[in-house]
Amino acid sequence: MPGQQVPDAPRADKTPAHDSRTREEPTPHISQEPAPGAPAARPARAAAAWPAVPLLAALALWGYAVRHTDVSALDDYGLVGALHPAFWAGLAVLTAGFWFTVRDPRRRSRWPLAHVLGLLVMERATQALLYPTPLYAWAWKHDAVVDHLLTSGGLQDAARLGDMAVYDQWPGFFAAQAALVRLLGVDNAAMYMAWWPLVSSVLLLLPLLLIYRTFTTDRRLIWTAVWLFCVANWVGQDYFSPQSVAFALHLGVLAVVLRRYSSRTGASSASSGPSGSSSPSGPDGPKGLDGPDGRGGVRQGQAVWAVLLSLLVVAVVVSHQLTPGMLVVTLLALALTRRHRDWLPLVTTVVIFLAWCLTAALPFLSTAMPDMIRSVGDVGANVETGYGTTPTGAGAVAMSWAARLLSGSVLLLALAGVLRQRVLRRRASPLLLLAAAPLPMFVASSYGSEMIFRVLMFMLPGAAFFAAAALLPGVRASAAEAADAAARNTERPSGPSRRRFGLPSFSLPSFSPPSPSRLRYGAWLAPLVLLAGTLAFVPSYSGKDRINYFPPREVALVQRLFDQAPDGSLVVAANRNYPLAYEQYWRVDHYWFLDDDRRHVDEIVRDPAGVLARDMAAVDAPARAYFLLTQGQTANSEMNGQLNEAQLRHVRESVVGSPRFERVAENSAGVLYVLKPAS
Repeated sequence: MPGQQVPDAPRADKTPAHDSRTREEPTPHISQEPAPGAPAARPARAAAAWPAVPLLAALALWGYAVRHTDVSALDDYGLVGALHPAFWAGLAVLTAGFWFTVRDPRRRSRWPLAHVLGLLVMERATQALLYPTPLYAWAWKHDAVVDHLLTSGGLQDAARLGDMAVYDQWPGFFAAQAALVRLLGVDNAAMYMAWWPLVSSVLLLLPLLLIYRTFTTDRRLIWTAVWLFCVANWVGQDYFSPQSVAFALHLGVLAVVLRRYSSRTGASSASSGPSGSSSPSGPDGPKGLDGPDGRGGVRQGQAVWAVLLSLLVVAVVVSHQLTPGMLVVTLLALALTRRHRDWLPLVTTVVIFLAWCLTAALPFLSTAMPDMIRSVGDVGANVETGYGTTPTGAGAVAMSWAARLLSGSVLLLALAGVLRQRVLRRRASPLLLLAAAPLPMFVASSYGSEMIFRVLMFMLPGAAFFAAAALLPGVRASAAEAADAAARNTERPSGPSRRRFGLPSFSLPSFSPPSPSRLRYGAWLAPLVLLAGTLAFVPSYSGKDRINYFPPREVALVQRLFDQAPDGSLVVAANRNYPLAYEQYWRVDHYWFLDDDRRHVDEIVRDPAGVLARDMAAVDAPARAYFLLTQGQTANSEMNGQLNEAQLRHVRESVVGSPRFERVAENSAGVLYVLKPAS
């Protein structure tokens, strides 16, 4: 190279190897570009900015679709049946723009990042713009916990164990949100929680990129894996919840462990700069990561990372119940490998987790432990959805199958990537462990019939990486490996005998412009798979919006209930799927009759007013007993196989026509009645 002296070059192939790296991670061509204002400068700038065209076009189509989508009458297909066709066109344009951008080695990483951010906006911000009220009854429930912290200065103590005890004894998320509400100067978390899915999804990008960059410098592989992660993460735990933050912290812990506690890397790219260069590493981990001041600097750097790791683990442990368990099994799997045989992260996590469980969380665990022990080993029951969570009706079934096919396709692609990319199978084996480690949690618990969804979510970071590898030809792990491969290719003749990394039967052609004779359908298989996954995200994620959306009139009806209910009152409803369901839970009790055993539910269906009046009669004055039935409860009951529309209409008409109940409020979203005093 000009300006670089190489006194003795025993191999003639060093220059091609360097050229390979230069083509993959280009440096600024300052000396080769025309001076500013030269005629050739404008086409060069235009070529550099062309990825903005599909991105802006997709966002324009999305904006048009949002303005012309009506969500006032959702059916069993949720948002899928209401979206304007321009939305789907925007997703197609965005996916095509991402694919062509990420496959072009001349493009810098800012363009794939811009497309991923555009994807998250279209995926996660659409609902916030379309719906005038926040989605998910559970988000409203979490807002009630934050409100309790703001009004009373604390949560309930261990003396009152109930439906909210799990939040009282894992308060990290809620304490942080209470502080954020005060910092922003808003009335409550409901002012911003509709945007939380977008915020929490963006928070995942940094740890995810750090994890992937630990095992590869291939920009195509990194960003395709990130894209697949975003479109396959349909489980819906990005809403205003402790899980949304705990999952980001979980990935943060893994990023620290994989990059700073590696005894054998694999992690040389931990010190890589934007050019993809890497630092040498030895058996004790990456060298030179902690500064040039010798062993003392290394110890100081290790101490800093140990403190950061401990803080992240503490934040996970005090915020969520399941995530620390997932973190422990993942760190245990990593610690059993040669590469990450540093037990400090695992021991730190176990000690902090046990300390919390044996102190602050002990009252809840003491009560819940018998049921938890009974569920251990019962894999069939732990993965079974059970009564009240079975999709019912053509729309609900179709949306459920879309989600299953999306997850199944990503897992199958991941398997193909493992088989095809031998170099990654060896070098990125920790990501295989990340994908497999959550599986034993099926043995531990059903987690309220949600364990299968949580396991899928925690498997996804590793699975998405290998799924992306299945879609890309000739992926590499490091710049050095790419240079060696290029050098080997220059020494052997070209032709049919030339091999790519991985199994030939799984090879897909590169998207470098082929001659017409070599243009095959395989070149379009990968982008079509990517597009299919991107489109499938919408029904998987938003297909149940008929259940999750509560119109303003339903919010107003429920708010009227809590505005007038005296302390100690009881709210009776079919299920908990309505807004403000836990509003003022510290002074008002709730009873959801569809949570009872099926025999009692059948009694209510036979004689709704009589049985409900009997169940509500134990409330003593001045407290009151209220009956609430809203459209959100009806949608949840119908689509999840509880009671159908005719049965719920019978329950409502029986209460309305009974002289034992008095109407409090009624509108198109539901009815609110109160039980008259016995006298």
